[in-house]
Order: sequence, then C-alpha cells, then structure tokens
Amino acid sequence: MEHLTLNSFKEKVCECGFGGGEAKWKFKGELPAVIDFYADWCGPCKMVAPILDQLSKEYEGRLDIYKVNTETERELAGAFGITSIPSILFVPKEGEPQMLQGALPKNEFKRLFRDVLGVEEKV
Repeated sequence: MEHLTLNSFKEKVCECGFGGGEAKWKFKGELPAVIDFYADWCGPCKMVAPILDQLSKEYEGRLDIYKVNTETERELAGAFGITSIPSILFVPKEGEPQMLQGALPKNEFKRLFRDVLGVEEKV
C-alpha cells in the first residue's frame, strides 16, 4: 500500500485541475484504485488501516490501494473537498470515481470493489 503525495497522485492517478491542468477527470492508472484519505490521529482511520492492508495483499495485481495523509497533503485533500475522515475514493478504470465516508467493514469494501470497480474476489 503506497502513500501518495500531490506529485505522485498527479503521476499515478490524475492531474485533474492541479497546477492549471485540465479539470476533467482522466484516470492514469493501469488498475482500478482505492484511495484512503486519513489522518494519524483519527480513530476510525486506525480501524480501516489494517483492513485495507489485508485487502491490498488479497487483491494484489488486480487493484491498487493508496493512502493520502490529509494533514501533510492539505492541497490534495482540499481538491477533493475532504471534510470528514476516513474518506475513501473508489476509482474505476472507466467512468467517474465515487467517494464514500466513514469506516467500512471488510465485506463492504469487497462488495464495493466488485460493484464499483468491477474487481471480483479470488476464490
């Protein structure tokens, strides 16, 4: 699971309006992605972290899971209007991303991976 800075976000996910770039969403990733906007002091974020860590291993090679620290990456958090954390951005290969807020259980992440990102669980 990789932590993103503003620069690595632009490189791996989307430039979408940063630094005078085009504001339209154009995903750059090879795989669907999940981006966890969190802070170290946030209790619900601490509950989600080990779940996402497990899922990043279970879904390795089929989707990318990234983390963005809202305390150190304020411009990036601000660009997505993050007002509560954790906020989780689900980014499909095609189409618009979807943002959900709050600590989700593991089975809900798996359902969203399937329904929003089109990534099935390995059997």
